[in-house]
Amino acid sequence: MSRACELTGKAVMTGNNVSHANNKTRRRFLPNLVNVTLISEALNQNVRLRISANALRSVEHRGGLDAFLAKADASELSQRARLLKKQIAKKQAEQAA
Repeated sequence: MSRACELTGKAVMTGNNVSHANNKTRRRFLPNLVNVTLISEALNQNVRLRISANALRSVEHRGGLDAFLAKADASELSQRARLLKKQIAKKQAEQAA
């Protein structure tokens, strides 16, 4: 399982620990990933995702998983999230017609 958010694509970053004596050693900055179950109103089902805490706030702010995926860029999404986005768009198109 990779250390990357399934919705925003946030992943591990690298940098330096810098001591008081200005010695530099490599370190990793890990994203704050949480396992959550989000509800898709269009599909009427629960979806388990591993997303960053920041992405969870963004989902809540945009009005749920369906609204977030509708606006999200497909290049940032994981394979599972892209599939969800297609399913939700198809279902919403059926309901609109």
